[in-house]
Amino acid sequence: MRLRPYLTLLRGNPAFTRLFAAQLISFAGDWFATVALLGLALQLTGSPAVASLLLVVQTGAFALASPIAGVLADRYDRRRLMVIADVARVPVALAFLLARDADTLWIAFAAVALLSLGAAVFEPTSSASLPNLVEESELPEANVLIGSAWGTMLAVGAALGGLVAATLGRDVAFAINAASFGASALLILGIRRSFRAVREDGPPGEPVHREAGGVAESIRVVLRFARGNRTLAALLLAKTTFGVGTGVILLLAVFGRDVFRAGDAGIGILFAARGLGALIGPFLVRPIVGVSERGLIGGIAASFGIFAVSYALLPLAPILPLAALAVFAGHLGGGAQWTLSSYGLQRATPDAIRGRVFSFDYGLVTLTITLSTLVAGFLAERFSPAATTWTMVALAATAAAGWIAFARPVWRRAAG
Repeated sequence: MRLRPYLTLLRGNPAFTRLFAAQLISFAGDWFATVALLGLALQLTGSPAVASLLLVVQTGAFALASPIAGVLADRYDRRRLMVIADVARVPVALAFLLARDADTLWIAFAAVALLSLGAAVFEPTSSASLPNLVEESELPEANVLIGSAWGTMLAVGAALGGLVAATLGRDVAFAINAASFGASALLILGIRRSFRAVREDGPPGEPVHREAGGVAESIRVVLRFARGNRTLAALLLAKTTFGVGTGVILLLAVFGRDVFRAGDAGIGILFAARGLGALIGPFLVRPIVGVSERGLIGGIAASFGIFAVSYALLPLAPILPLAALAVFAGHLGGGAQWTLSSYGLQRATPDAIRGRVFSFDYGLVTLTITLSTLVAGFLAERFSPAATTWTMVALAATAAAGWIAFARPVWRRAAG
């Protein structure tokens, strides 16, 4: 795994470096809060279903807001949108401090929903802007680094978040989350490079601009574009296919706290293993599959298999470190497929509609994750953690088989 191209990009492109640092800081705060919130919900209610509802609200609000966010990202100044999304989340994140018992837990649910609205604006806008903040030759490395940012801070943020929650208290974790959004906003404000493509037929520096239309038209534009391009359709469905089985992630809280009896620290360790896998996966897959269309499709298919096999082994782990190893391996695949599909979409989509395409992509996957988490929470209330995990793995494997069948003509065509 060669690190020099990534270090060269970070040293030579201050605009990208600021975006990367903003993502790192924001993701770290998110995971500090998530670990603390899952521990709080389980402590106050003793119910995996209630804990799953926190994740459901988080992903469901994101999915509902995504179509609107796509219109905003293609119509308005992307830098300004990202800064507004960050600043607005600071006071919302502090609202977690008001959730003190079962009667006030609803405040945490409301805050999670509002934070997800901000994320629904920030994340797709960032992905849509990335090709304009780097040179075309730098885009593969930029995607690996941005993809690894989530995994890096899940690994670091979840581990430290569990430690902070267990030693200094959950309130400190919540305060750190709020501060992270302010730091991210300051970094984004300092980016001077345009977040949009530049017109080739207009004055130098003039951005491309298209009226994005309403939400319904936004969805129609993406669907029309996907219908005429099977490769794009397969890439749009990749994250969603992965999302079918991601309700199993809810079980990490159950395994960490109840099965291995390690409390918030146990939850943090398993989430950190998830993040470490998501961090390393993009770096490993890049030199193996390359950036060709055939490589992207083949790499995504292999990633699905790695995820399913690894999580199938999780319930068999007799101790927490082995469980963490299984989770780590599973998210090598998860991190790889996310990076590969994002890079493919950026390369295949014009800047004028890229915000809507990524909002549709993120909205679809978060909707799928929401439903998957609901299913996992329902099963966890009625069956053992092992039975629930294997059921979710079976759903993931079935969805992956369907995606591979759909994408196979693309893989074959690329081989010709």
